[in-house]
Amino acid sequence: MEKAITKAKMLIEALGYIQRFAGKTVVVKIGGAVMDNEQTLTELLTDVVFMNTVGMRPVIVHGGGKAISKAMGDHGLEVQFVQGRRYTDQRTLTVVEHILCNEINRRIVTTIQEMGSSAMALHTLGSCVLFGERLFLEEDGRKIDLGQVGRITEVNARLIELLCQADTIPVLTPLARDRAGGKLNCNADTAAGEVAAALKADKFVVVSDTHGIRADPDDPNSRISDATEKQIQKMIEDGVIAGGMLPKVEACLRALDAGVGRTHIIDGRLPHSLLLEIYTDEGIGTVVHK
Repeated sequence: MEKAITKAKMLIEALGYIQRFAGKTVVVKIGGAVMDNEQTLTELLTDVVFMNTVGMRPVIVHGGGKAISKAMGDHGLEVQFVQGRRYTDQRTLTVVEHILCNEINRRIVTTIQEMGSSAMALHTLGSCVLFGERLFLEEDGRKIDLGQVGRITEVNARLIELLCQADTIPVLTPLARDRAGGKLNCNADTAAGEVAAALKADKFVVVSDTHGIRADPDDPNSRISDATEKQIQKMIEDGVIAGGMLPKVEACLRALDAGVGRTHIIDGRLPHSLLLEIYTDEGIGTVVHK
């Protein structure tokens, strides 16, 4: 009986959040080790289906870095990184597109459909909603070529919104088309931030293998549960936020600047982390807001 009462209390706690977010758009970026563990990914997608079932409008943007690196090795291609970004020639892009579209995206869409919700793949091998231009880095005053790597300049928000209104979960890969119809490999965190910005989503959640932002990067117990945009900017300037956390945080700041209400960084390896972050009072990650 005590267990049943505890469950009932949790449902009551969730009720207010369910009512508040009914009809609201939430962009969920899935990446990191979450993509490599089938059970963890399934649990996370169960959370997404729950959100969809109770009236929220989730939009998924996913990465797939480790699977891509493995596939490249299987094809005898060397993985090269330039300032933390994967160099992408045409052969690499072919492998990236196959893994992202035909394997990871298809698996996510199929899993959602098997759970009883409708989902649609949006990528360069079908309906593409991301458009961009080639990205060049700068070092010592010179441009650095990254190959077929791009940055998002436009999002077909209208198509995504129509799918959400039709109770269908859009599932996007971080691949874009340029003006000439070519294909570009984009950073998944950055792409997700642009999608959240274009939709002016109510929430943007980055799901990865880190439990939020740490005041001390080396101390797992120093998680910050709540931070303002100014505090985050200071942490970037001081070098506290760097490496793989930087594009995640920058995506959150981009979303906030475009009018997104709240952004979150959570650890997807925790069971039902998405529901705990959105539907409970305490949450489990870091909330970044204006």
